[in-house]
Amino acid sequence: MSSDPFLILALITTGLAAILLLWFLIRRPILNRTTKIVLLFGIGVLPLMTAANGSIAGYHATTQRQFCGSCHVMTPYSDDSNDRKSTTLAARHARNTLFGDTNCYACHANYGMYGTVLTKIGGLRHVYEYTFNYRNTPIKQFLEEIEIREPFPNSTCMHCHSTENPGWSAIGDHTSTIDRLRAGTLSCASAGCHGPAHPFSKEAKRAKAGVK
Repeated sequence: MSSDPFLILALITTGLAAILLLWFLIRRPILNRTTKIVLLFGIGVLPLMTAANGSIAGYHATTQRQFCGSCHVMTPYSDDSNDRKSTTLAARHARNTLFGDTNCYACHANYGMYGTVLTKIGGLRHVYEYTFNYRNTPIKQFLEEIEIREPFPNSTCMHCHSTENPGWSAIGDHTSTIDRLRAGTLSCASAGCHGPAHPFSKEAKRAKAGVK
């Protein structure tokens, strides 16, 4: 069973609500103040706690790489992240203890004020595309057609790599391109810099073919 404390709390509150309701159905007590309080918890308070904790546990589950790779078209991406020998950006971040099993979410999440909500709304678009367009698509065809919806923002990289640290500034290529990096006109994940995050991306294919 998952060790997520919110899932454990959801299961506990579900069990308690079931016990209270079974008690009422079996004993059929007089509807006095005590019974009303029991029913309040059995059909009100505890179910609401179950819903709240279950929703948080569900959110936590959707940040896991295992969840991201559960659609067959995403399997190559999650497999690459899991590959200990891979040198792609995704795999290297997966080996970073700050991200680990949530590296997909860490890099693709929106970090604005409504980041979590916007990220999940974007995820619903993925569900739509998968269900109606790619559910039965062969992996080879999918990898040839799929591309990121919009350019990967450098601001996501800068969420961790601030561009303000002396170690970062000590690298000549960083200081010579700092204005372009901060403006987003040069991508950190371009072939000429740190390389595409995934070996299946259009950027990686163009670089391999020598096309600029």
